[in-house]
Amino acid sequence: MKSSFNQNHTNEAIARINQLSPSSTPQWGKMNVGQMLAHLNVAYDMAYTDKYPKPNFLVRWMLTRFVKPAVVGPKPYEKNGRTAPAFLVSAEQDFEKEKKKLIDYVQQTQSLGADHFEQKESNSFGKLTAAEWSTLFAKHLDHHLTQFGV
Repeated sequence: MKSSFNQNHTNEAIARINQLSPSSTPQWGKMNVGQMLAHLNVAYDMAYTDKYPKPNFLVRWMLTRFVKPAVVGPKPYEKNGRTAPAFLVSAEQDFEKEKKKLIDYVQQTQSLGADHFEQKESNSFGKLTAAEWSTLFAKHLDHHLTQFGV
């Protein structure tokens, strides 16, 4: 698994993002490229802002028990998997704005480094290790960049 905190891996991810264009089409799924970029930004928004409310105790317990292993574990996501409601993006998005925001988030994550993320609270899963945060970001990013052929 690539590390979200490694400069070389960050440079590779940004190079892949820069291969996208407004006319990039998915190999599976329903999102267009602008929606996909906005969808990826939700994960970073959740880590860096208070924009999204925390789920209630029961929902959070279920997410921690049943969803967390798939999100922070090594197994790649399946194509056309279910998306949590907060991550659904159906409106048209500004490609350049979302692309810049994503690149900024990828760079910020690498710059802050693993120490910043160690035991950082996740809205959905509670405290995560730096390795779990890294996997969460890198795996999600790789999944959707692969979806768009880059």
